[in-house]
Amino acid sequence: MHTLDLFAGVEHPPGLPFALGEAAWHLPGFALPWAEALYPELFAIRAQAPLRQLSTPGGGRMSVGTTSCGALGWVSDARGYRYTAFDPDSGRPWPAMPAMFAALAGNAAAAAGYEGFAPDTCLINHYRPGAGMGLHQDRDERDLNAPIVSVSLGIGAVFLWGGHQRSDKALRIALAHGDVVVWGGADRLRFHGVMPLAPAMHPRLGARRINLTFRQARA
Repeated sequence: MHTLDLFAGVEHPPGLPFALGEAAWHLPGFALPWAEALYPELFAIRAQAPLRQLSTPGGGRMSVGTTSCGALGWVSDARGYRYTAFDPDSGRPWPAMPAMFAALAGNAAAAAGYEGFAPDTCLINHYRPGAGMGLHQDRDERDLNAPIVSVSLGIGAVFLWGGHQRSDKALRIALAHGDVVVWGGADRLRFHGVMPLAPAMHPRLGARRINLTFRQARA
C-alpha cells in the first residue's frame, strides 16, 4: 500500500490504496463491483424508512437526507445523538441490513486490516449539491474498537480528514463513485466531514451522492 503524500494534492491514482493515518485507508473504486447490486437494496430501504432531514441538539437542521438499516439506526434531535432499535418516524424496526451491504463492509474492512468486522448498523446519507457535513467524530457507538467503513456512491465529494482536535487542520481528499474510506484504531476518533458538494451529475444516480457508513454500535 502507498502512504499519502501530503503535498501531492487531493487526487489519488485509481485503484491504489492510500494510508490516511496509522490506521486509516482510502480504497479508491473498491465498491465498484458491488454498486449495481446495491441500488435496488437502497431504494427498498428508503421505501420502508424514508429519508428525513434530522434536527441537531442545537436546533439546526442537517442539510443531508438520512435513513438507516440494520439492528440499530442513528438519529438526532433536541435530546441528542443516539442509536435506536426503532425508526422514530414509524415506530417500526429499521429495515434489515441487506447481506450485500454487510459483505461489502466486511471485505473493505479486511482490505484495510480489520478482519471480522460485522456491522450492526448502516447510516445512509443522501447529499444534493450544496449539502455537506461539518467536522465531527463518530463517538456514539458503544464499541469504539471496531472500525468505520464509509462507502461513496454517485457524484464526487471532498472528504475532510482532520485530527483529534476540531481545530486541527484537515486534509482534503477527493472521493469518487465507488471509493471507500476505512478508519479505526488510533484514528478511530479523528474529526472528519464533507465539504458542500459542487453541482454535478452521475449517470446512474443523477445529482446526488449517497454515503453508506457502516458501524458496530453495540458492544
